[in-house]
Amino acid sequence: MYKNLRAEMAREGITMVDISEFLNVRYATVNDKVNGKYRFYYDEALMIKKHFFPNCSLEYLFEKEDEVESEDESEQQVVCL
Repeated sequence: MYKNLRAEMAREGITMVDISEFLNVRYATVNDKVNGKYRFYYDEALMIKKHFFPNCSLEYLFEKEDEVESEDESEQQVVCL
């Protein structure tokens, strides 16, 4: 799951419907990708970042939950301005 993406979506009031309409894909597709069942393609991730979250880094938004757990807490950085 993309925990940071979900958190930023909640902060900004962005829904999966918003993202699915922007990418012109089904809601279920976005839901599966946000929940980690399938991956986002680079172009999709970049479009989402640029359109909805221009102040966040791509690495931060699309960091997978298992990658976050393996890092030391003190090394994690929030990369949204």
